[in-house]
Amino acid sequence: MKAIFPGALIYFVFCLMPVPVRAADADTVVIQPRSSWSADEPRPYKQHELTRITVHHEGGRILPPTADAGQRLKNIQIWSMGPARNWTDIPYHILIAPDGTVYQGRDVHTVGETNTEYNPEGHLLISFLGNYTQQKLDEHLLEVLTDLLRDMCLKYDISPDQIATHRDYSAQTTCPGEDIYSYFKSGYIIKEVKRKILLKDQ
Repeated sequence: MKAIFPGALIYFVFCLMPVPVRAADADTVVIQPRSSWSADEPRPYKQHELTRITVHHEGGRILPPTADAGQRLKNIQIWSMGPARNWTDIPYHILIAPDGTVYQGRDVHTVGETNTEYNPEGHLLISFLGNYTQQKLDEHLLEVLTDLLRDMCLKYDISPDQIATHRDYSAQTTCPGEDIYSYFKSGYIIKEVKRKILLKDQ
């Protein structure tokens, strides 16, 4: 039996070690699973292929960063699936809490829900918890939003030019609130997502 030199042994062990996934190869934003907010099982509903991303805000009461976002999510699901709406699940696919934590909502391949006249089929619905006519986005939330949008564009092969807001499809709402909408109106969001996609490709 041939002796194994220490250097060769180290090389052999190194080759067997799992290769860590580079940040550029993975989603940037960690999305908390439905179990983190004790979500109930959804009802069956129509499936769809994603072609665009639409940003909402919940539009209810102000939600401070220190509030229990999990309970808020649970309350939205109970209301959505109850007699008031009789929807199949919480209406949005991904939700962002005021502290920047991101949560999984309904299955992204299931058509979302809306209180307004637009058809959400094909839309990946991202919603902020709270009311952004009264609340403000800080730099951290802007970073989370643009990172999340970049991840979703790459993951589902959606062009950044297909990112818009609820009010862009409906005349019946001011969602996602004046503060969030101002960053779309100025063009900042789309430009920043495109910039981050280019950086990730390098």
